[in-house]
Amino acid sequence: MGRGLIAWLDRRTPGVGLVVGALFVAAALTPSLIPRSPDIQGILAGTSFAAGYGATVAAGMLWRYLQLPGLPDRQARIVVPLMGLGALAIILVFLARSTRWQNDIRAAMALPPSEGAAPLIVAGHGIVVAAALLIVAKLLAALVRLVSRHIARVLPPRPARVLGIVITLFLAQQVFSGVLLRGVVRSIDTSAQALDALIPADLTPPTGAFQPGGPGSLVAWQDLGREGRIFVANTPDPDSLTAVTGRPARQPLRVYVGLNAAPTLEARAALAARELERAGGFERATLVVAMPTGTGWMDPAAIEPLEMLNHGDVATVALQYSYLQSWISLLVQPDYATDAGRALFAAVHRLWLERPPEARPRLYLYGLSLGAHASQQSLRLHEMLDRPVDGALWVGPPFVSPLWQTLTAERDPGSPAWLPQLTTGEVVRFTDGRRDDIGDGPWGRVRIVYLQYGSDPIVFFRPDSGFRPPGWLAYPRAPEVSDALRWYPIVTQLQLAFDMAIALEVPMGHGHLYSYVDHIDPWLAVTDPPGWDADRLAALRAHFRAREQALAAP
Repeated sequence: MGRGLIAWLDRRTPGVGLVVGALFVAAALTPSLIPRSPDIQGILAGTSFAAGYGATVAAGMLWRYLQLPGLPDRQARIVVPLMGLGALAIILVFLARSTRWQNDIRAAMALPPSEGAAPLIVAGHGIVVAAALLIVAKLLAALVRLVSRHIARVLPPRPARVLGIVITLFLAQQVFSGVLLRGVVRSIDTSAQALDALIPADLTPPTGAFQPGGPGSLVAWQDLGREGRIFVANTPDPDSLTAVTGRPARQPLRVYVGLNAAPTLEARAALAARELERAGGFERATLVVAMPTGTGWMDPAAIEPLEMLNHGDVATVALQYSYLQSWISLLVQPDYATDAGRALFAAVHRLWLERPPEARPRLYLYGLSLGAHASQQSLRLHEMLDRPVDGALWVGPPFVSPLWQTLTAERDPGSPAWLPQLTTGEVVRFTDGRRDDIGDGPWGRVRIVYLQYGSDPIVFFRPDSGFRPPGWLAYPRAPEVSDALRWYPIVTQLQLAFDMAIALEVPMGHGHLYSYVDHIDPWLAVTDPPGWDADRLAALRAHFRAREQALAAP
C-alpha cells in the first residue's frame, strides 16, 4: 500500500494540488475587512490558487521523502476526480455568492454595488495570475532538479535533493529581495522624490516672519517637501476658526521639516526643534510632536479638529522620514520611522525641559499609521518617570507596534480585541470613533487614546493569521466587520495582506481612512480644552460632517 501511494503521489500530486488550489480560491472569495474590486478579487483568487497548489506539491514532496503509507493507486483514481468535481462545485457556488458578499461590505461603507459582470472579471484575472505564478513555480522546480543533480555527484540522492531545495529557495529569496524588490522600491522612491520637489504654482510660501518657510525661517520653502508645503500652506487663519467656534482664536503654528532640509536625521530633528522655538511654539498653550505617515502626509482630519478645539493656541511640529507608503516603508525600512520619532521627540523635549515648569506648554504626541508606531517608540521610560508628556493620540497604529500589542494582550477579560478596555482606564483608553464618550471614570496625569477602526487591516493584520484565527474575529465583532467573514488557514493571511494594500480605497470613516468627526472626541479627551458644551460640540461635528461630504462629492 505504501509503495502504491508513493507511485500515486508521483503521478497525481499536481492533480491533488488543483483540488486544494480550488478550495483556496473558494475561501479567497469570502469577505474580509475591505471591499475588493473585481480586479483585486481576481488577483487574490489567483494568488490563493497558487498558494494552495504549491502547499500541496510541497506536502507531496515531503510525503514521498518520508515514504508514508496511504491510499492505493486504484482508489486514488476514483477519489481525485470526485474531489475535483466537488472543488469545482464549491468554486462556482462561492463565485456566485462573492458579489453579494462584497456588496454587503460595500453597502456598510456607503459604496455603490459591484457590476453584474464581476464574477467573470474575477475568474479571468484569477486564471491569468494563477498561470503566471505556476510558471514561476515550475521554473523554480526545474532549478531545484538542476542543482540537485550537480550536488548528487558528491552526495547521496536524498540529501542532494534537500540541499538543492534549500539552495534554490535561498537564491530565489536573494533575487527577489536583493534585486526585484529593491529595484521596485528604488523606482518608487525616486519617483516620489521627484514629485516631492515639485512646487505647484498655486501653492505660495507664507509671508509672515514667524511662519515656517517664510521670511526669516530656518527652513526654506522648498525644503519643507511636498507634504510639508501643503501642511503649512493650509494653516487656518484666526477668522476661519472663530467662524466655526464662535470664540476668539489664534493662528495655529505648523512646523514641518522635509527630507532634504539637512543631510542627517539628527540634523533635521534639531532643525525642526530650533524652528519651533524661533516661531514661538513653546509659547503656545499646547504643543504636539507629530509623526506623519510614510509618505510624509499630515492628516488634516486629525490636525484641524485639534486646532479648532483649542482655538488655535496650538503648535504642531512634524518631521518627514520617508517618501514611501506606510505599509511599504514598514516592510523595507522598518527602523527609519522609529529613529525619526525618537530623534524629533528628543530634540523638542530637550528644549521643552529648559523652560521653567510653569512656562512649559502642555506636551502631546500624535501619529497616524506608521507615524503612530514611530510616535509610540519615541517614548523612553526613563525620560518619562519624572517628566512625563501630558498625553498622546495614536491613530490606526500598525500591528507591529509593541506598546499597542502589549496593551491589547493585557486588556480586561471579555473586552474585544478590536476595542480593548483596561481595568482603570486612567492612562490609556481605546475608541473606534463610534461612541459619544471614551470610557468612564477620571483620567490620571497622562491621557493616551488609541483611535482604531474595526475594519482597519493596518491595525489588525497578524503575521500568524495564516495559522490561527485573529482575536478580533471573535464575537462580538466590530460593527463594520461582516458576519460572513471566516478564518481559513493561509488564505485569511493573504486576504488581510491584500486588504492592507487597499486600506485607503474606502470612504472616510472606514478602513485606514479616519474621519474628521471621529477625531473630535479623542482630542477632547486627551487635551481637555475648556468651554465645550454639548451644543458647541454638536455644531463642530456638523461643520466637519459637511467638510467630509464636500470631500466625498464627485
